Amino acid sequence: MRIFTAFAAGMAFWLCGASQGMSEARLNVLCGVDEAWCMTMEKAFEARAGIDISMVRKSTGDILDQIRAEKSHPTVDVWWGGTGDAHLQAASEDLLDRYQPDHEHDMLPWAQNFFAMSGSRSAAIYAGALGFAYNSDLLSALKLPAPTCWQDLTKEVYRGHIQSGNPNSSGTAFTMLATLVQLLGEEEAFRYMAALNRNIVEYTRSGSAPVKAAARGEVLIGISFMHDAVTLKEAGAPLVIVAPCEGTGYEIGAVSIVKGSRNAGAAQAFVDFALSPEGQATGAAAGQNQVPSNAKAALPPAAPDITMIKMVDYDFATFGLSDERSRLLTRFDTEISPTQ
Repeated sequence: MRIFTAFAAGMAFWLCGASQGMSEARLNVLCGVDEAWCMTMEKAFEARAGIDISMVRKSTGDILDQIRAEKSHPTVDVWWGGTGDAHLQAASEDLLDRYQPDHEHDMLPWAQNFFAMSGSRSAAIYAGALGFAYNSDLLSALKLPAPTCWQDLTKEVYRGHIQSGNPNSSGTAFTMLATLVQLLGEEEAFRYMAALNRNIVEYTRSGSAPVKAAARGEVLIGISFMHDAVTLKEAGAPLVIVAPCEGTGYEIGAVSIVKGSRNAGAAQAFVDFALSPEGQATGAAAGQNQVPSNAKAALPPAAPDITMIKMVDYDFATFGLSDERSRLLTRFDTEISPTQ
């Protein structure tokens, strides 16, 4: 009986350890880029590293909310993609682990600055400019003038013809809100948002949804990152892509390891792959057109030339603070009252 008991106890211990090892072999990643890139990256990393991944696509704000909610018992190992200011907010809340990636010295200067700003908790993987796109076929059918500036979007002729993301869930839309505050000043920015709100037919959870709706002809104008519009235009959509005449903001997409990850080694391997030329090439392979952060990575041929776009000096340090994000979103909800 003693022998059987000891054997049973030993088997229970072994099974427990085996079960734990199996759970640690599966890397849990929340993906903040386009679904096509999520899938391409998942397959590429699994083939390269031999590590099984559970990859789930969510909008940036939803990812941040989940990581906050799971602070004491994280189920996510890596947050890959999505706007960098949200990653910086997570870093400031001590939700991310420090890690020194293998490819740090290959990063472009703006990416190295972002990594330093995060306290070595988040690494830049791409950059892209904010703008909007309109469906040229629909514009002709409606006999409307072509918009070229942010201010144009508030004109009455575009009433019910514009989609934008909701900044509570969409990193794209929060970048727009922060951009307008920096471009116009906060009071004027909220007056602008109130005027724009009269023309918005829907606020979407996803930041790329508005320009996808414009590509399908479901709405005339979609506000989005320009690289998302380029991808759709390359696929044949009748889109005209606009860099607003007043100037615009930009995103730095990032990758971070969630603090308390149960798969630290696999998470670090994923970050290293995401920052490598091979890992960053998965974007172009998936039809994406962001500017990669690794100086040795190839630039997608159709990527917008952000050096030719009038840009604000985007203040990631300020808009990467949790308190600033919460304050602006509260004001947005109070004064604009988005319904979606």
